[in-house]
Amino acid sequence: MRPATGRRWIVWLSGATQTTCCLTPRRLRSSSWTTGMLTHIHPPIHIKGTAVERVSSFKFLGVHISEDLIWTTNCSKLVKKAHQCLFFLRTLRENHLSSDILVNFYRCTIDSILTNCITVWYGNCSASDRKALQRIVKTAQRITGAPLPAIKDIYRKRCLKRAGKIIKDPSHPAHGVFTLLPSGRRYRSLRTKTTRRLVSTLLTSRRTVVMFPAAQMLL
Repeated sequence: MRPATGRRWIVWLSGATQTTCCLTPRRLRSSSWTTGMLTHIHPPIHIKGTAVERVSSFKFLGVHISEDLIWTTNCSKLVKKAHQCLFFLRTLRENHLSSDILVNFYRCTIDSILTNCITVWYGNCSASDRKALQRIVKTAQRITGAPLPAIKDIYRKRCLKRAGKIIKDPSHPAHGVFTLLPSGRRYRSLRTKTTRRLVSTLLTSRRTVVMFPAAQMLL
């Protein structure tokens, strides 16, 4: 797509419905991602002679992505939204509902908020962001009076589940990352030079897989 031309583009919905969309600078936002010490400033995007507004972060599928790929904004939004749901959890407790109902409410609301796309952003979160997320879980645990899984345990379990799907799917682009040792019993570990890549979802999944036998991952 060439956004500078500002021409109309045809979008096919459900393979049958044809909708005409026009790119306008008033409705579009742009953002560039940089890592490390890169300070290069990208030129602005122009549509019909008007520059598209550049933002430091944007929301995509419920996840707030910052231009520096730091997830503080996303975590703060999740914590704020989870705090609002804690009010309703306390209200249910004040009405003397059972602990099972409180736990079910937590799993349907607060837990789903805190773990939304967790395999994408949790690995690169700062220690303060992780503590803020876990603080919500501890507060909900005191309200429900029942043990609740920690955020890091949920992240590890979902990474392991994601790795299992990649291993079983030979057509997946990351299938070649999970290679077996000559013994054929366990998977080979992978070295990296940057911390950002070390804590990424793919590398975290691989480190988790290394601790399990290959036969168990194929179940």
